[in-house]
Amino acid sequence: MYKLYLTLEDGSVFEGEGFGAKPEQAVMGEVVFDTGMAGYLETLTDKRNHGRVVVQTFPLAGNYGVISADFESQDAAPRAYIVKEWCRQPSNFRSEGALGAFLKERGVVGMSGVDTRRLTRAIRDGGPMNAAVSTARDAVDAAKLKDYKLTGACEAVSTAEQRVFEGVGPHAVILDCGANESTIRGLLSRGCRVTLMPCGSPLAEILARKPDGVLLSEGPGDPSDNAGITDTIRGLLDTGLPMLGVGLGHQLLALAFGLKTVRMGRGHHGGNLPARHVPDGKIYITAQNHSCKVDASTLTPSVGRELFVNVNDGSNEGIEYAGRPVFSSQFRPDPRGGPQNPSFLYDVLIKHMEEAHAKG
Repeated sequence: MYKLYLTLEDGSVFEGEGFGAKPEQAVMGEVVFDTGMAGYLETLTDKRNHGRVVVQTFPLAGNYGVISADFESQDAAPRAYIVKEWCRQPSNFRSEGALGAFLKERGVVGMSGVDTRRLTRAIRDGGPMNAAVSTARDAVDAAKLKDYKLTGACEAVSTAEQRVFEGVGPHAVILDCGANESTIRGLLSRGCRVTLMPCGSPLAEILARKPDGVLLSEGPGDPSDNAGITDTIRGLLDTGLPMLGVGLGHQLLALAFGLKTVRMGRGHHGGNLPARHVPDGKIYITAQNHSCKVDASTLTPSVGRELFVNVNDGSNEGIEYAGRPVFSSQFRPDPRGGPQNPSFLYDVLIKHMEEAHAKG
């Protein structure tokens, strides 16, 4: 065991013990807390956590081991993972190994023995901030920590080349800003033919695939840093193709329509967040992971209407655009999101694609 120190941008320092990869120098990233009571493997392999320092609010992680079938991607996304306690000897018939070894193999710094309740309160009350994990208390340059900004996030996690998945249904292109495996499965399980394309794909190349519709995937980072992708989305809108934006894709779609996005005070990170479906008032328990939101005050009736609203803070979580087969949700329509999951959004997209295909 060795000591590690987590330093927040406001100067607060938390002490703990290292497991996983040992940092040779201070590891920096945006710090967020995840409220999931289970699903630490999904959290660790969620591409939306690329470059972050993730704090797990549930006090124990690793108790059911490492299960590759539960991964959202093959790589671990965060730069550091902070827990109160980690289980060294997991017990589960599906387990393929221990959490510490998993983090070490993938170069993720693990830190345990931290008062995660106090740390979460500091993040919650202090607003968005960076954090650094180091082996020495005074090893962090305060100015560098404050100025740290993640860049090129979508490009870093997007597929390097096209991936084609065969199916008998309509053809959906996923513009991959950081698509997780469950998003791809959501379309494949409904029989769609799917082409996963890099986020930087030119408009002409996307249209050359002759899609019946486009899904703009979830992904990491600030939506305003992706002007090129937003321009491509504007071009796609001109074609009249059905489109579904998810997570970051929801925000990029809003920017393409001229709406604004803003940084949130604490973000939404977890699998237990309630969203109200505005048309019928039904509440869905959703999985979310975002630090920015669409500014609903910039949405006008001529552009569209709110489709989902967060029950806790009233923030926008979905838009239905006027006169177009185009809509979006801040959360992923994941069938594992809750007992009343919003996976019907995939079905709405497929219906629009089938109608578009019938029209030729």
